Amino acid sequence: MTTAPVRGARVHITGIVQGVGFRPFVYGLARQLHLAGWVRNTSAGVDIALDGPEDALQAFMKALRQDAPPLARIDEISVRAVPPDGFAGFDILESKPMAAEFQPISPDVCLCDDCLRELLDPADRRYRYPFINCTNCGPRFSIIRDIPYDRPNTTMAGFELCEACASEYRDPTDRRFHAQPVACPACGPHIWLEVAGAILSKREEALNGARRFLKEGWVLAVKGLGGFHLACDATSDAAVELLRERKLRVDKAFAVMFPDLQAVESHCRLSAFERDLLTSRERPIVILQRKPGSTLSDALAPGQETIGAMLPYTPLHVLLLEREAGFPDAWVMTSGNLSEEPIAIDNQDARVRLDELADAFLLHDRDIHTRCDDSVVRAVAGALYPLRRSRGYAPSPLAFPQKAPPILAVGGAFKNTFCLTRDAYAFLSHHIGDLENYETLQSFQQGIIHFERLFHIKPEVIAYDAHPDYLASQYALERIASEGLEAVSVQHHHAHIAGCMLENNLPMHEPVIGIAFDGTGYGDDGTIWGGEILVADMSNYRRAAHLAPMPMPGGETAIRAPWRLALGLLNTSDIAWDPALPPVSYGNDEQRRILNRQLELGINTPITSSMGRLFDAVASLIGIRHQVNYEGQAAIEMEAAADPDEKGTYPFALEGTALAVAPMVTAIIAEFRQGIGANILAARFHNTVSAMVVSVCMSIRKEEALERVVLSGGVWQNMRLLSTTMRALEQAGFKVFIHHQVPTNDGGLSLGQAAVAASRLLQVSGD
Repeated sequence: MTTAPVRGARVHITGIVQGVGFRPFVYGLARQLHLAGWVRNTSAGVDIALDGPEDALQAFMKALRQDAPPLARIDEISVRAVPPDGFAGFDILESKPMAAEFQPISPDVCLCDDCLRELLDPADRRYRYPFINCTNCGPRFSIIRDIPYDRPNTTMAGFELCEACASEYRDPTDRRFHAQPVACPACGPHIWLEVAGAILSKREEALNGARRFLKEGWVLAVKGLGGFHLACDATSDAAVELLRERKLRVDKAFAVMFPDLQAVESHCRLSAFERDLLTSRERPIVILQRKPGSTLSDALAPGQETIGAMLPYTPLHVLLLEREAGFPDAWVMTSGNLSEEPIAIDNQDARVRLDELADAFLLHDRDIHTRCDDSVVRAVAGALYPLRRSRGYAPSPLAFPQKAPPILAVGGAFKNTFCLTRDAYAFLSHHIGDLENYETLQSFQQGIIHFERLFHIKPEVIAYDAHPDYLASQYALERIASEGLEAVSVQHHHAHIAGCMLENNLPMHEPVIGIAFDGTGYGDDGTIWGGEILVADMSNYRRAAHLAPMPMPGGETAIRAPWRLALGLLNTSDIAWDPALPPVSYGNDEQRRILNRQLELGINTPITSSMGRLFDAVASLIGIRHQVNYEGQAAIEMEAAADPDEKGTYPFALEGTALAVAPMVTAIIAEFRQGIGANILAARFHNTVSAMVVSVCMSIRKEEALERVVLSGGVWQNMRLLSTTMRALEQAGFKVFIHHQVPTNDGGLSLGQAAVAASRLLQVSGD
């Protein structure tokens, strides 16, 4: 017999390949194929050295892609042939830090099935241990301080492994080989229950005490994976109303955690894809239709027919929500913060900030390095539609079409995220929140510092929103001035369209029809835009059409008072303020007199082309909502009220580049006076907005032969409007693109800013 010649190979792999069981996978695969060599982590990815016959090397490379661990994401494999080294066996080497190199980091993921079985197995040494994990599950992003992703670089560094855990950690054949958060009751973090600063109980007794308090109607602060939750019985009106009162959250919906799918299905309608989303390793909050007859409190989501549902994603959640006779099957799990503040992540900070919100605290001693709120998603046409991208998804990078200089894009004022780019990666941050207070601004700044250190990125360019008053833009301008960086100002709605183009892999320099509908965006003319139809590529745009401007009596006050917008809309539509109309009767005589004077003289009455403000105004016109206490409330309640079977529309007109809505307003008022219900009026309004979009798109296609339509902006969170418009555009022969990786709201704005900056830079350089 002849022996096949031994060849050598060096393999370098980039992607999410650390902290996901990749080295033990490589180790087992190499031994199975009788290959010799080694594997090690570096700051740049994973390196592998191999000696073996050609057929075994080929089999190894094939299996590397096909059979990689579930949490691994291989972006690139480079292979170089070398002379064989004469290795005697296969080893796993110590990690190698490399200056200035980087790699993607795995997001936090839910408890895996293997760990769940062990958690509930009385014979297992980790039975009912709230921090059980392995290389296939558990915390990642929320505990990492630096790369390489090794235990000393995480918040687990202070927990010394016991002999049993250390043996698992060192064994390449074990599921917990180099699982950095690995621990057990003997050596790891533990939980305790506090009331009024005093420890009541620890470990299992603390868990039982927390369950008893929840059952009795208490509000509990629970330290979780990426921050604190405030929890209470979701079936109790009294408990939910108490939490609302304390949290200063008047009407905005609360998320609900259910113990299992059976519980979800007893309260909500579920499609097969929604079931997949709920049980996915990301475990997001999924917006579902509530079933009639559900015993959930109506106070969870006033004025809505949906529930934000999620399943337990940590072992602590599994134990806390464990089924028991007489124990409720649904719990509010809302962000642990006072309204508009960042979510609490530190024990002492939570004791101070949540003291008046919670009756008791379920705490633990595993530190959270990066706060990470729950992600929120919907299902659209059998695909993911993100509303908030955070835990479970961040900081997984998005693919950038071409390499560009490193860019920092700082996002906008609301639902802020930032984005850092390096090579062909765009690292979109976790959800930061609304930059309206010092605490959130601090979180924003700290997040940027962490990402720059984690991914070894030193920005050369900063992209920012053109609005001069945004705190994120002010941060950008200060840093540009102090560090001498290149500045790229990006118009708000162009960023929306560019971001959606990028995530759909559309060519940078081929124009599309971009429909950017939202509440607020700074326009080129200094007015507030938001009902924009653009012809745009990633570098440039032209405002092809827009909603006809309407007044905002009182400026920002009108955003919280749709009745003011409605009266302004009546004024511009030349309709008398009949006291029988809902928005007219809402205000008192003095308020109406002052508002009328403002409109006459143009005092503190900025104009806006915002589609979001039009929704607010119409919601008031038809009597649905005159005052709001959270963003989008009027539009959300009008969508819920709309008759799903109504197909009628109202007239509108395109006057030059302005979509005039006065004919529609006149028709709505006429039908209101005829006694037609708000459900029909709301549905016809939605249908009319869809008809406007299709009409303008057809006009642009006729002139410019464009067939790709991109929908972006917060208004497209309206499922009635989105589905109706997509269907109508597709029936008219357009190719429609929406978001599937980042939010359509301002949470995706920073990705669009980065896309615009990169496109302009590459255009200048000729690449």
